[in-house]
Amino acid sequence: KGKRFIAPLAHLRMMAAAQPFISGAISKTINFPHEATLRDINEAYVESWQLCLKAIALYRDGSKLSQPLNSTSDSIDPVVTMADLQEGPLRIAEKIIHRYLARRRRLPDRRSGYTQKAKIGGHTIYLRTGEYDDGGLGEIFVDMHKEGAAFRSLMNCFSIAISLGLQHGVPLEEFVEAFVFTRFEPNGMVNGNPQIKMTTSIIDYIFRELAISYLDRQDLAQVKLEDLRASTVGDPALQQPDYSDEEVISERMVDSEQKELPMPNLPPRSTHVSNAQSSALSPQPSVPGTNNPQPKMGFKPMVHPVGGPFNVLAEKSRVAKLKGYEGDPCRECGQFTMVRNGTCLKCDACGTTSGCS
Repeated sequence: KGKRFIAPLAHLRMMAAAQPFISGAISKTINFPHEATLRDINEAYVESWQLCLKAIALYRDGSKLSQPLNSTSDSIDPVVTMADLQEGPLRIAEKIIHRYLARRRRLPDRRSGYTQKAKIGGHTIYLRTGEYDDGGLGEIFVDMHKEGAAFRSLMNCFSIAISLGLQHGVPLEEFVEAFVFTRFEPNGMVNGNPQIKMTTSIIDYIFRELAISYLDRQDLAQVKLEDLRASTVGDPALQQPDYSDEEVISERMVDSEQKELPMPNLPPRSTHVSNAQSSALSPQPSVPGTNNPQPKMGFKPMVHPVGGPFNVLAEKSRVAKLKGYEGDPCRECGQFTMVRNGTCLKCDACGTTSGCS
């Protein structure tokens, strides 16, 4: 009845006949039976070299668990007798079925993570995460201390549901695709997050932050990482800390044209003066004909001129760059809240663009 496959040397000879008329290699697979040995493979490579073929691709039948074409059948023909089966090896395709059980992967008792504070529409939100030993996200906590009891309870139950899903193997990508761009109040501008400046809801902000931190989804951030480099916003070591309250230590009057240099805090002078010191401090008479002027008591503070008024616009531009903005003022509202929008700029305060639609 013949065979169900072409001999490997026949494949090679057909390719050798067409190779002189083709500039590149031939995309043709040379099929080998399941009983092929390493010697057969070696002979095929040597024969292809002798026939001046540029490339060959070899495949042995049954070398993969699943393949598009299979020369064997799962069921045995009842007409075939046992004597026929004993003449050659019986090949039966194995079916391996993997069954995945949803089991909870618990977090360690001592876990790492981070806390991100932000303000959305005047509401303060604290996002806390818990990580596995390999750095994967395992749980989240959302705290909003000024909200009502019902809203806090709903956010706590939502955090528990997300945490259980993560611990049972639900990918974080599924949560991100399901909850990003969810719209409800409070929403609007975000303060406190270096990469997220606008959000449509609290849920949208939470999963934007998680996607940026754990999935490196920079497409969900309004401010890119290259805009937060030290060369862009200055040296972080030289930045002063942000204090919420300030206390006035001392006050002094400054002339409109001249500023007085601050004097160092000297220790108070003692009321007891020795004879040598009193004689040095007492006025000495001047001798006629000599250049010996009488020393003056006390001293006059040193002054230095001021170069000009303080540049308020430059200071506002510098502060805006530290917050992640471009540092340019908006032509409509005058706020320094311009962010990059493609090749143009967009104002986060009023929505005005610098020319793009």
